[in-house]
Amino acid sequence: MIEQRAQRIGRAFGAAAPHYDAHAGIQRVVAATLAQLLRLQPVKPAPNGGRLRILEIGCGTGLLTRHLRGLFPDAEIVATDISAEMIAQAERGGDLAARFLVMDGEAPAFDGAHFDLIASSLTFQWFANLPSALDRLTALLRPGGSLMFATMAERSFHEWRAAHDVYGLQAGTPRYPDADSLRAMLARHADAFLFEEEYAHDFGGSRGLLAHLKGIGATVPVEGREPLVAGQMRKVMRAFDKAGGVCTYHVAYCRVTRLAEHRA
Repeated sequence: MIEQRAQRIGRAFGAAAPHYDAHAGIQRVVAATLAQLLRLQPVKPAPNGGRLRILEIGCGTGLLTRHLRGLFPDAEIVATDISAEMIAQAERGGDLAARFLVMDGEAPAFDGAHFDLIASSLTFQWFANLPSALDRLTALLRPGGSLMFATMAERSFHEWRAAHDVYGLQAGTPRYPDADSLRAMLARHADAFLFEEEYAHDFGGSRGLLAHLKGIGATVPVEGREPLVAGQMRKVMRAFDKAGGVCTYHVAYCRVTRLAEHRA
């Protein structure tokens, strides 16, 4: 991520860490779905009978980490997050048996083909340059290793953006890539696939949606967007509530695999 923006994102998630789990219902569902995909998609065994090495990007409080530990009880897991407070919250769980590391997943602190699996749930949408990040992370995979991740896609929060459009205003939520754009990014790598899910959730209207976003730390707006004044925000909230007060998470589940080396 761009350094200054990355710091802002880290601070926002750090502030949310103590109460993140109470607001992360959809995040919990996405992590469980990603874990189910990992259960169905075979992970190449570690070479020479060694321990499976797993890197998690954006572990947060450990929602996906717990699934990874259950799926791969003997694996060496390195769970990372941009927020030191999130890492501390995950460590307090006490049952994850992982090595925790503060790290920006877009600038990984590793070199060379080291991991058999890299996994991430709802983190990659924060990256400034997703294609470049995919290149860097795929380079960390051993031959035959896989990168599996869930990220936000085009229709996420479209109801909230529509409420802004009524008044010609810009929403703070990013314009996420559509499925075709994501597929094009993945197609540059081997054995790629993507499928989509939409989760339309009633947050109890605009106040509930804003409380959810603050509760999970998703409060850093798209770059260059000026904050709304109070009167503008009240209008947007009324338009959102009038339209039904339901908001959608559009999630793309993606996998790429690094080609195995072949000997002549």
